[in-house]
Amino acid sequence: MKRNFYETPKSNLLMRLLWKAAGGDRYLLESATYSDQVKYACLGGIVFATGAMAGLAGGYAFYTIFEPRGSAIEHDTVNWTIIMLSLIFGFAWGLMIFNIDRFIVTSTGKGDGTEAITWDEFKGAIPRIIMGAIIALTISKPVEIRMFKTEIDIKLREKQLEQQAEYQKKVDKTYEEREKLLEADMGKMLIARNDLTNRIKNAENEYIDQLQGRTGAAGAGNGPLSKALKSQMDALNLELDQFDKSNQIQLTLLKQKQEQLRAEKEKERNNNEKIANGLDGLLERIKLTHEIAGFWITLFITLLFLAIELTPVFFKLMLIKSPYDYLAENRDELIKAERGIEVRYDYYKDKEGLERHLIINHEAERLVYEKIKVTEIQKELTEYAIEQYKAREKAKIDQDLDAYIQSINQHEQGTAHA
Repeated sequence: MKRNFYETPKSNLLMRLLWKAAGGDRYLLESATYSDQVKYACLGGIVFATGAMAGLAGGYAFYTIFEPRGSAIEHDTVNWTIIMLSLIFGFAWGLMIFNIDRFIVTSTGKGDGTEAITWDEFKGAIPRIIMGAIIALTISKPVEIRMFKTEIDIKLREKQLEQQAEYQKKVDKTYEEREKLLEADMGKMLIARNDLTNRIKNAENEYIDQLQGRTGAAGAGNGPLSKALKSQMDALNLELDQFDKSNQIQLTLLKQKQEQLRAEKEKERNNNEKIANGLDGLLERIKLTHEIAGFWITLFITLLFLAIELTPVFFKLMLIKSPYDYLAENRDELIKAERGIEVRYDYYKDKEGLERHLIINHEAERLVYEKIKVTEIQKELTEYAIEQYKAREKAKIDQDLDAYIQSINQHEQGTAHA
């Protein structure tokens, strides 16, 4: 805007976009001073930067949550579907944070128009400060994860290996107990069979000794005693055959269960690495970030994002009134005057003793007044019409009473037929 004493620099496209991000009025800013233009461009830049960082942080957090699980150090698998979804989510998240941040900045007033931040100003800004703090925390955590990614990957790989070893011990212990139960069942059968086998061997030795006369008993050789021992040995062999036949099915089932159990154990051992690699979520990385970075570094990063997020709010409370603010007030007053709105500031005190403004909507009052007057006029005209009708009917009665009564009867009969 050209003036005799001052010429405001012409704005470019980038500055106008930053004004829009800060919620500034382009028409008023182009009529204000260059310092006002710079202030709102800087505010818009902070709002845009916050939205951009939120988009990057949200997209990275989304990818960390849904990325393919594997070794924390070796990342051979790249899932382009997850990458595209992360980009879409990051853009939507950044746009949402940008919009919220823009609302926080535009809804924060100038306070009392001085550089000092009074308690009343700060108290009024507390809801916006809380919202900004929450946004800053949501942005800072994914950024911290990315900043310490190398250290986190190494530490996380160690935890994966520890988890793998611990899980291996649990698997071995679980299947060891189940194998012992099967071996106990098989052991009972083997003990009974070994007992029969030993008895058969003892019978064979006695039979051979009797045949060869080494026992020293009477009737050595192939005599009655030898035949009795031979019969006992044959009976034991027959008992062994029957034992094997009767327990063969059960023994086979036990061996099949043992082989199946060993196969399941091997399968669980093979799944061990897959389960351990699942220890790669967002929460685990946040925990490791706090362990690696420590309290003070984490606090410093969080405070940095808090400062970036809350700077526009505090700066707007600290800004003194400039030509742009007076132009904005003048614009508001002109629009209110055009619409017939009158504000009488600090007109009365409420029950708590606080001064309140009196809002008078002259345009609305005018319309209400017109409606009331039109209604009153219509009411008066209706009353007048009733009086005239009443007078006319009285005149008919005075002229001819019988004819009037007859006309009334005819009217009632016609109504009844209808």
